[in-house]
Amino acid sequence: MVDVHCHILPGLDDGPDAIEQSLAMAESAISDGITHVVATPHCSSEYAFNYPQVQHLRERLQSEIGDRLILATGCDFHLNPENLDALRSDPSRFCINQHDYLLVEFNEISIPPAMDDTLHALQLKGLRPIITHPERNAILRRQPERLATWARLGCYVQVTAGSLTGTFGPRAQEDSLCWIARGLVHFVASDAHNTKRRPLRLQPAYDAVSRQFGDEKARALFVENPLAAFEGRDLPHVPEIPDERASPRRKKFLFF
Repeated sequence: MVDVHCHILPGLDDGPDAIEQSLAMAESAISDGITHVVATPHCSSEYAFNYPQVQHLRERLQSEIGDRLILATGCDFHLNPENLDALRSDPSRFCINQHDYLLVEFNEISIPPAMDDTLHALQLKGLRPIITHPERNAILRRQPERLATWARLGCYVQVTAGSLTGTFGPRAQEDSLCWIARGLVHFVASDAHNTKRRPLRLQPAYDAVSRQFGDEKARALFVENPLAAFEGRDLPHVPEIPDERASPRRKKFLFF
């Protein structure tokens, strides 16, 4: 499996404090069957993104674990004015493995209507926005058609593995499954921060998706689409999304 959203590098944000914790997270990933991890520290008003430091820490961690796990970098990009200005000068440093897929995180206080134009401007710049963990965003849970509109216009969507297994509560779990059923989800990632409450594991979520939707869908969300983003290729699995103006009746899912 390939994890495109993970806070594994030490001392950069609210992830691990020390390299020993990063190594423990890496060992957890290897044991879980993960082959590639993208280290994506926050890039926000609270956490400055220092690209040379990010690369230095990636290289240090890679040297410690050898070729048992392939590491790349990106960031958890917050759409604030300062970040958008920085993005104009050198977008690749913020993107997954320095290609063109950009993890985009919204705040939970306000998502203004102008955000549609911002996402479109990113696409015009040649970037491919991936909207991260919308199932954990109260605004997008209340307004899922905004998410569907962005997906129809070419943005991609990533949900959190822990949401699919109930870690973030029943509402996040139900919305994640509902959006997978609608074809809105293109990636599942760990968004891991540590080895306990938010570990670097994907297999339980893979199993949950496989039970509900079959192994082909699970491979698309955990292996094939993430690997394509890692390598900077077009995604092999992009479902066509119907234009549903009325909210569809929720499908009943099995929870384990």
